[in-house]
Amino acid sequence: MKNPFRLGLFIFLTPVLLWLLLLIVIPHIELLLMSLHGKDDTGKTVWTLVNYRHFFTEEIYWYTFIRTALYAITVTVLTFLVTFPVAFYITKVVSTRLTGFLTILLLMPFWVSELVRVYGWMILLRESGVLNHVMISAGLIDVPIEMLYNDISMLMGLVYTSMLFMVVPLISSLEGMDDSLIEAAHDLGASPITIFFRIIIPYAAPGITSGSIVVFMLALGNYLTPTLMGGKNSLWFTEQIYNEFIASFNWNQGAAFGFLLLILSSLIIWTGLKISNQQLGRSLS
Repeated sequence: MKNPFRLGLFIFLTPVLLWLLLLIVIPHIELLLMSLHGKDDTGKTVWTLVNYRHFFTEEIYWYTFIRTALYAITVTVLTFLVTFPVAFYITKVVSTRLTGFLTILLLMPFWVSELVRVYGWMILLRESGVLNHVMISAGLIDVPIEMLYNDISMLMGLVYTSMLFMVVPLISSLEGMDDSLIEAAHDLGASPITIFFRIIIPYAAPGITSGSIVVFMLALGNYLTPTLMGGKNSLWFTEQIYNEFIASFNWNQGAAFGFLLLILSSLIIWTGLKISNQQLGRSLS
């Protein structure tokens, strides 16, 4: 029995391991080696840390780096605040007959491309867009208001594009919670705030952690939404990486920036797991 089981396990894991090796491990190793290469005075390729040193000596790079991290954390918190009431309402308030319908209704906007959804927001918020037209027609404003190309619209777009990856883990976690726990706490005199922080949040912690990790990584590495909704002044670090690779053709510098972003995301996720006393395997299971 062991040999067929091992053979089946090997066949099952082979595509996954090949995918990890060929599309993640090997490209990252190549980028790491590329980030450690540079040119000397004679134009010869040498091993050097100049690409990383260049990051710390240029203020715009590390300022954008820190700004991107703080905004990605903000997006994660805002996404949780928006989606948690929705997930709780679907799993604990409405009838079980409506749960599936509301879940599908919630996921339906995400059946289309992120590019289409971002352009939808741009159509709504631009100076000649729907909102400005409605407000001018209603007499609320006299001239159109530019609602795009600022940090608020960029954050709103990032939250909207990330909602799916937070709400699904939350729904999965909250569905497994027995309603009698809330009823027993209420019968024993616990306040709604106590029930929320002492029962609901700890029970949903794995879903919160896994959703936060995915949303944070998506926001940190997002390029499309900050560029389209934040404009040229969005100062998103992925745009710096894009400029080094595509605009400047400086792959060594771009690879160094990419690895710095990878290190940053790993450190923030590790810190968040330590603070929340969660384990990565348990949270993503």
